[in-house]
Amino acid sequence: MGWVNGMGVGIAWMWIFPVLFLTGLALFLGMALRGWGRLFQGFPESPDRKAIPEETSKEILDRRYSKGEITREQYLQMRKDME
Repeated sequence: MGWVNGMGVGIAWMWIFPVLFLTGLALFLGMALRGWGRLFQGFPESPDRKAIPEETSKEILDRRYSKGEITREQYLQMRKDME
């Protein structure tokens, strides 16, 4: 008794769908925010990922000379200045 047009069983289970939806939404937002946090922290190193070493000033100078951005005289003077 107390069932309206046979809908009593359906109404009894209607609470589960909003709970499942909100749980899924919370998990999705948590994962998304965790990913955004990594972006702003500069991707902390993980064991399977090696850090990219920064170029030294000599390596930068060598690269610029090999590309032809500076002359031989400039290259030699800059190397002398670095020592």
